Amino acid sequence: MIYTVTFNPSLDYYVQVPNIKSGVVNRTASERLAVGGKGINVSLALKELGEETMALGFVAGFTGKYIRNKVTELGLNYDFIEVGGQSRINVKIKSNTETDINGTGAAVTQADVNKLVRKLKNLLKEGDWLIVCGSVPSTLGTSAYADMFKKLKSVQGVNIVVDATGKLLTETLKYRPFLIKPNVYEMCEIFGLNTIPDIEEIFARARSLQDMGARNVIVSMGSAGAAMVTETKKSMFVRAARGQLVNSVGAGDSMIAGFIHDYIKNNHYFSALNFATAAGSACAFTKNLATREQIEYIESLML
Repeated sequence: MIYTVTFNPSLDYYVQVPNIKSGVVNRTASERLAVGGKGINVSLALKELGEETMALGFVAGFTGKYIRNKVTELGLNYDFIEVGGQSRINVKIKSNTETDINGTGAAVTQADVNKLVRKLKNLLKEGDWLIVCGSVPSTLGTSAYADMFKKLKSVQGVNIVVDATGKLLTETLKYRPFLIKPNVYEMCEIFGLNTIPDIEEIFARARSLQDMGARNVIVSMGSAGAAMVTETKKSMFVRAARGQLVNSVGAGDSMIAGFIHDYIKNNHYFSALNFATAAGSACAFTKNLATREQIEYIESLML
């Protein structure tokens, strides 16, 4: 079974504003509302690829109720924990550039996290996947994920995947996650780099993350593709397909879903990385998460 955990789900309000100007009233050309949160996106992408998943996490208030209703409508299996405050609303502005304004999220307490841990202990079995993605609400610190994994140490044989930034990610590495997926900018932030490194240094920095505990590391590089170092000591690079960027939201989540789907099927790192890159590209080329057909078409262009 594949379980995703989203500490900070959201409603994502997408607006297109041609030639947006600061300090004046702007009018939208189009707008839409979608459920968001990186773990939920991974579950939705995996469901599209035919995998069974369960989405876990925290929701709150009227926005949380909408998130529940929306994922029910989308046919996603979920078991969210109700907490205090309000689930966040993120504003995604598409104009001459993409601009995101992300909310802070619900008031998740340590007691709420402990409830999630108890739930996971009852659910997780050897061979399962646990995918933990995204930010945490401001009520929790940067050790939130690491603290959760510490309490789950008694659960053996689970494939842990982490997609987070900064210390929220690096503090989990001592728990030997199967896979982490920083993007190249997040990797630069971790190592204090001021410029985007070349591919050899990306491999070197990814190996440094392995030295810190990660078993496999994918560094997503947007339109340039993706680099990976594996626990079998392989370094590999896949160039992304060419296409028109429509919406980058969810592309990284689709990469994770694509990798896990293909890895489960083929048990082959390069095949999984190739399919993951196709999934991320296909998502970037559409306003929604990509369909399986769109991903497979993009993959065919990369062969």
